[in-house]
Amino acid sequence: MKLQFTKMHGAGNDFVVLDGIHQTLDLTEAQWRALASRHFGVGADQILIVEKSTRPDVDFRYRIFNADGGEVEHCGNGARCFVRFVTDKGMTDKRSVRVEVMNGVITLTLQDDGQVTVDMGAPELTPARVPFLPEGLPTRREGDDTLYGLEVNGRTAWITPVSMGNPHAVQIVDDTEQFPVLQDGPVIEHHQTFPKRVNAGFMQIVDRGTVRLRVFERGAGETLACGTGACAAVVAGIRRGLLDSPVKVHTHGGDLTIAWDGAGQPVRMTGPATTVFEGTIDLAALNA
Repeated sequence: MKLQFTKMHGAGNDFVVLDGIHQTLDLTEAQWRALASRHFGVGADQILIVEKSTRPDVDFRYRIFNADGGEVEHCGNGARCFVRFVTDKGMTDKRSVRVEVMNGVITLTLQDDGQVTVDMGAPELTPARVPFLPEGLPTRREGDDTLYGLEVNGRTAWITPVSMGNPHAVQIVDDTEQFPVLQDGPVIEHHQTFPKRVNAGFMQIVDRGTVRLRVFERGAGETLACGTGACAAVVAGIRRGLLDSPVKVHTHGGDLTIAWDGAGQPVRMTGPATTVFEGTIDLAALNA
């Protein structure tokens, strides 16, 4: 079985994008892993699938598989690549499209300068709906936010749990480059208080409109950028009274702009989406 694919990235967060409308996709979890492998496959943080939606008010359905082969709820950088893909392939002539994801519907808008704005929906802050199980953890208030203390490698990490359609644990650090992200990230990802695991965000406040961010993503490890992670971090910073919307988020892969008007309002993310190359791969040749 041969698959046509497009390799894309959003601020360095890279994807294999597959058209599931015009070709049949029936891969095993092992084949998803092999496709994402940087040594034996195409290589990607996530694999994005374009499908038809069964809803009359929605343009497309979009599925995401992490590099470990597991299907996940959402990916902000992938959403931007999604709209560039369906536009470049002539699958739509709309500037804004409504897309069905696992936990709802998002709106993606292609700007005249090639940047893409994603209406990510309102953040979910109720612990049980992240999901997050805080029973027995120490807490403290900071602004409008409740922080929870996780024991991580002999230190207490004060985190804000946020769902942007997928779970995040955001903490503020003094220096993202010096902080042990690669040591603490896996511990937080698999912490028992997150029953579906979690994306661990490490945010440095530069000023009230600028942050630096590193994210250790669930099932992918540290990535060069994480769109939902940037949204979650800005929400946490605004709730703590440390940031004002809009916020420029500096990641290792590039810059994202995040805007949020407060409780009950959607988060809007703007950033780049780039096509790298296209190709065909024989699934039988993958080391799955």
